[in-house]
Amino acid sequence: MKKALTYVLTGLLAGLVLMLGAPAASAHGGAIKLEVTGDGADNVNVLATYKKDNHPVTEVVEATLTATSTDGRSFGPVPLRSAPEGQNLYHSAEPLPSGEWEVTVTATEPSKAKVKAKVKAGEIAASPVAAVGPAPAQSKAAAAAAADEESATGMPFKIGIIVLVALLAVVAFIALARRNRASIGR
Repeated sequence: MKKALTYVLTGLLAGLVLMLGAPAASAHGGAIKLEVTGDGADNVNVLATYKKDNHPVTEVVEATLTATSTDGRSFGPVPLRSAPEGQNLYHSAEPLPSGEWEVTVTATEPSKAKVKAKVKAGEIAASPVAAVGPAPAQSKAAAAAAADEESATGMPFKIGIIVLVALLAVVAFIALARRNRASIGR
């Protein structure tokens, strides 16, 4: 009977380990990549993601922006500020003057990264077509936030299953122990 109890408990623990599997990487880390685009007016959008898995950088990104125009003007360095539109979306702290610019963004935290991009800045009226949907950087940020939310709701479910399996293991142990005592008493 003792062997049966050992087998049952081993099976339950093995099932528990298989069910849990490897925990999802909640803390990413590593190298980051920056994507730079103009916002269609006088600012610059910078999207920060991890190179390894392309997930949004959830840590604070310390970065500065410098720019050189085609007519020789220079702009910056200007720090980047977190944008309200997305978790990993940043804007320059000051608007970019009108013109065509070669923008360089240099990040120092959470890891070093540098990127250059050509951006056109200037006041433009929003067209009805452009106002219909979110900007690509905003939709990427929204999709990443939805994925993070989906993985967060999976955790309580996993915890519930763990508790249920543990309770079943305790009940099985008690039942087998009683049966074992009853067979010894005969």
